[in-house]
Amino acid sequence: MPHLHFTEALQANLITMSIFRSLLPTVPRKNGWRCFVTGFPSDTIAELNKEMESVFGESPAPSPLGSSPPQQPARPTNGSGGGQPVLTHVDSSGQAKMVDVSSKNDSTRVAVATCRVLLGQKAFDLVASNQIAKGDVLTVAKIAGITGAKQTSNLIPLCHNLNISHVRVDLTLNEEDSSVMIEGEASTNGKTGVEMEAMTAVAIAGLTVYDMCKAVSKNICITDICLQHKSGGKSGSWSRS
Repeated sequence: MPHLHFTEALQANLITMSIFRSLLPTVPRKNGWRCFVTGFPSDTIAELNKEMESVFGESPAPSPLGSSPPQQPARPTNGSGGGQPVLTHVDSSGQAKMVDVSSKNDSTRVAVATCRVLLGQKAFDLVASNQIAKGDVLTVAKIAGITGAKQTSNLIPLCHNLNISHVRVDLTLNEEDSSVMIEGEASTNGKTGVEMEAMTAVAIAGLTVYDMCKAVSKNICITDICLQHKSGGKSGSWSRS
């Protein structure tokens, strides 16, 4: 800016940098500075940050245009928060973590989950009469559900590897809507619950029903996977109303 006095040039720089601050998202750095997150080349970003440092000296003051930099999202914590629920699989910096359950007491824990597979009339009739080409759909799905429950910690990254005491998977044909109702139950005596094991059991059983019947219909729908009941542990018993 060759035709401006020093003071005018500085004011122009302040306004320009403030516009950048108000328009561009930023991420914090360890030394307190903010780096622009844009599609610009890295050398351009470095130049802008250097210009910010030369103008402001330290972290920029509020914009003279009255706009403020984007607020950083609040970080979740694992504290009680006065009774407020928290995400236990997220640490204080917002990173995923596996929960440490070593301080918990062992207790008998049980969980029940359900799932529904809408077959359609044609597939339903074939399953009911055991005429599906791949074989006995309900028996294969039952075994698959039990196997799935035992593999939960391998499928869900932050689940603990539990010593499961028992897994039950029941499949029932429902003529009213041509569906298969699946109920799974898992139990253990340990430091953490088996809700995920019960839900994995019914999900895998449902997927197996689909696999066994897909040659007959691609319109099969797996739905309503949910927890119905759990007991044991610090939170005690819970049932779906």
